[in-house]
Amino acid sequence: MQRPAIARVTVKRTPPMQPANTPYFEHPPFFFDQTRFRRDLAANEKLPLQIFKDAVGAAEHQMAERFREGEDVATLVRERALFIDCLLHYAWHQYHWKPGASLLAVGGYGRGELHPHSDIDLLILTEDRADSDTVDSIERFVTFLWDLGLDIGHSVRTVEECLALAAEDITVITNLTESRTVVGDSQPGEQLAARMEAGKLWSTGAFYDAKLAEQDERHNRQQAAEYILEPNIKNSPGGLRDIQTIAWVAKYYFRVRTLRQLQGKAFFTEEEFAILQSGESFLWRVRYGLHLLAGRAEERLLFDYQRELAKQFGYEDSDTQLAVEQFMHNYYRIVMALRELNDVLLQFLGEAIRQGSEQTVAPINERFQLRGGAIEAAYPQVFNQHPSALLEIFVLMARHPQITRVRASTIRLIREHRLLINEQFREDPANSELFMELLRSARGLSTQLSRMTRYGILGRYLPEFGRVTGQMQHDLFHIYTVDAHTLQVVRNMRSFRSPEAREKFPIAAEILERLRQPELLYIAGLYHDIAKGRGGDHSKLGVVDAGEFCLRHQLPARDRRLVCWLVEKHLLMSQVSQKQDISDPEVVHAFAREVGDREHLDYLYALTVADINATNPELWNSWRASLMRQLYQATQHALRRGLENPIDREEIIVETRSLALEKLCALGLPEASMENIWAQMGDDYFVRESADNIVWHTAAIHELHSNSPLMPSDTLVLTRNSGPGEHDGATQVFVYTPDRANVFAAVVTGLDMLNLSVHDARLYNSASGYTLDTFYVLDESGQPLLDEPQRLQQIRDTLQQELALVEDYSKIIQRRTPRRLKMFELESRAHLSTEPGDHYSTLEITSADRPGLLALIARTFVTHDLRLHNAKISTLGERVEDIFHITDAGGHALCDADTNRELEEAICRELDDHTAPQ
Repeated sequence: MQRPAIARVTVKRTPPMQPANTPYFEHPPFFFDQTRFRRDLAANEKLPLQIFKDAVGAAEHQMAERFREGEDVATLVRERALFIDCLLHYAWHQYHWKPGASLLAVGGYGRGELHPHSDIDLLILTEDRADSDTVDSIERFVTFLWDLGLDIGHSVRTVEECLALAAEDITVITNLTESRTVVGDSQPGEQLAARMEAGKLWSTGAFYDAKLAEQDERHNRQQAAEYILEPNIKNSPGGLRDIQTIAWVAKYYFRVRTLRQLQGKAFFTEEEFAILQSGESFLWRVRYGLHLLAGRAEERLLFDYQRELAKQFGYEDSDTQLAVEQFMHNYYRIVMALRELNDVLLQFLGEAIRQGSEQTVAPINERFQLRGGAIEAAYPQVFNQHPSALLEIFVLMARHPQITRVRASTIRLIREHRLLINEQFREDPANSELFMELLRSARGLSTQLSRMTRYGILGRYLPEFGRVTGQMQHDLFHIYTVDAHTLQVVRNMRSFRSPEAREKFPIAAEILERLRQPELLYIAGLYHDIAKGRGGDHSKLGVVDAGEFCLRHQLPARDRRLVCWLVEKHLLMSQVSQKQDISDPEVVHAFAREVGDREHLDYLYALTVADINATNPELWNSWRASLMRQLYQATQHALRRGLENPIDREEIIVETRSLALEKLCALGLPEASMENIWAQMGDDYFVRESADNIVWHTAAIHELHSNSPLMPSDTLVLTRNSGPGEHDGATQVFVYTPDRANVFAAVVTGLDMLNLSVHDARLYNSASGYTLDTFYVLDESGQPLLDEPQRLQQIRDTLQQELALVEDYSKIIQRRTPRRLKMFELESRAHLSTEPGDHYSTLEITSADRPGLLALIARTFVTHDLRLHNAKISTLGERVEDIFHITDAGGHALCDADTNRELEEAICRELDDHTAPQ
């Protein structure tokens, strides 16, 4: 086969954002040898597809190599569009076209921009779409392009149809404003452009409003955050679409083809245009590399791609930062600047478009005035003469609900003068008072904090906040950077006041109504993660910063102590609720002693709920809500009772047994039979289980043994959704079976086969040789199971089948272990400890989450001949932090330090070495 018609030459760099105005096929890319290409086509008239494919493959390979060698990405993006123009030109002429038919490039391709896997958006204009010859040519042409492997999107319309659609659809008119004729009759394209211009299908104001609404909707789909950890480089705030939105509106308003034509027209400053250009160039380079890595039109900057791109772009690990952290910090810095610029320029355009409709000016004070719904500086030197106005403007917006935005000229003034915020500014009591007034404002706090962040004010007023701006948290547990997460925490706290919160967060909503000083909660929210990334315990390091803030802002000692305590203990409530047995009164009493009083409990609960929901909204499900509610209510009771009067275990046992017996007798069950069953149970069962659960278990066990001749086995499996009260956010699976070594392994393996995740397990052994185990499970969406008889019966049948095989489970579990594994890397850790006087040892395991992990852990217990007595399962994003109470086969705690260390290493090795079979 002949060498494709591609040559490697140096090409002249073309400036970004300036598409050529002449037909591209007249000026093909220098690397494409048209003479050879035409000769090959003439020599192989019957096999044109292969010649086109060879040209495409060679061009893609050559441009990919040039990208990796560091060539200007703008040149590559433009040249790829030029090359596709040439191919389409030659492909078009493979078919017969009647006069008036033409091929137009629209959208990004219309601008002359194509990344490796970008869609090639085409519009075929024809005078008669129903003509059979035209239809045949179109079908053959489009099929040829598909067979060629091009990622095309196409439409076939007449000029009239285009105009009708453009009048109704903002997306259509946007694409058509960037259209250009690639090949064919040029008159239809010219006619379309002229009629769009003359007809004024959309007024400038309507076009602006539609593009702004489109952008708001797009931002909301991306969580309205620049700093999501796996951002969409095209659609996230500050991404390429934000640049394009500026360009679309500006070109529509000023009637120009390129943004460069606006230089000198007072639309943007030279600095702003440089930010726009450099930001686009950076994002283009990231997108180009992302497409090459993914092998498809991937716009999400996923973790694995981040690491590889950081390496390709020359970032290297340092003593303080990983290469990927440096790369992503640069990414976030750039998109934040672009988001800020998008805000300024769109505000400017909106003001220009509405000029004359917002002439009413009302003074707010000597420094600011209201023009329409926008606040603006009363005179250009306001920030020079009154630096405090850099904070005051945000206080005024929070104070006056009629202020909806900041004038573009004033945003520019803020950006120009933010360097005035220095140490002297921060130490000024007047500025401290302004910031505290903002924190105490009745409305708009989270909105103003976000504005302050976007305009570079918050990070200068609170330098410690500035240090975590754009800082990644390398796990899938957090989905935002530290600063974005922090602002979301405050936003969540404020949302607890809304009517909707009463349904989703009833306790938090009630707490916010009675807090003595809600601003103390917001301060704790701002500082709870402020020390992330410094090394050491961020909770303790953050206390120092929080304390300095409180001193600088002259908070009383009592308030300072509360804020610092909240920062230090902000993880306490979630850790206790998810990792400890909160049905144990001793656990609750210990937590109550840490909390001390109702006020600390209220503040900590509100902070914890806001923090979990700001970390990753998917983490807040009915299960976690029930754990938090149970711990909060139990702690309230302990505090009312008095810390000097802990609940007596014997009192709980007597009360629970009495209540359960009353209910069982009401069902007509004999008291003597109930007492016989309970005589086999240990005290823990009556301490940890509710009376309702005991009634449910006991009645079923009584029926099982009363009707044993009718039962196929002596194993009982029950299912139900928990009712109001304890653990009402999960489905309970109760297993009663003869106590054997591998029961836990069999049950969790069966549940995993059914795609159910275990979130808690309570295991009891009776003196009669049975085990009573309750598993709290959720479905794939993190919710309790629906009341579906067939689904619940499937659970019971599956577990019965697995338990029937339990004697040989050390062999069977090999084939039961699931095949699916997640790709996120996390080295497993195991810690085994035994407290003096305990009859069991505590094993803590942290590992990467994956389907079947709990079954895999159970397998290690079987392998090492360990007996499990209790389990606390906690899944945090991509990792699990599980706690198991275990003994050796003889029921003794594991006390030999050397043996325990070897066991820890062996467990980690088995978890990390386990890979899914191919």
